[in-house]
Amino acid sequence: MRVLFVCGRARARSPTAEQVFSHLPGVETASAGVSDDADEPVDADHLAWAEIIVVMERAHRRKLMRRFGPALRHARIVCLDVRDDYAFMDPALVRLLEARAGRFLPPGSKAG
Repeated sequence: MRVLFVCGRARARSPTAEQVFSHLPGVETASAGVSDDADEPVDADHLAWAEIIVVMERAHRRKLMRRFGPALRHARIVCLDVRDDYAFMDPALVRLLEARAGRFLPPGSKAG
């Protein structure tokens, strides 16, 4: 399963999710951001690669749809509703991601 985590600038939430879930068996992860100043801007190659796109906020889904609508037909997009209130690898962010993203990952897999 290929999972792309998307947030605004790809500096805290999505890179944390990428790292937290990268060790799951059968799961490949990547992260990107929808903002113009993102450290890793999302592009069509990211979207073509991903089977599941996990956005942190509804606004991220809207930006993706506006920019890449047709390229998103194949992918499942889910929103975790995680606000931009955390630093990279903040333990509270890790717990929140594990709690909210777990249902979208393969059964029986746990991060950590």
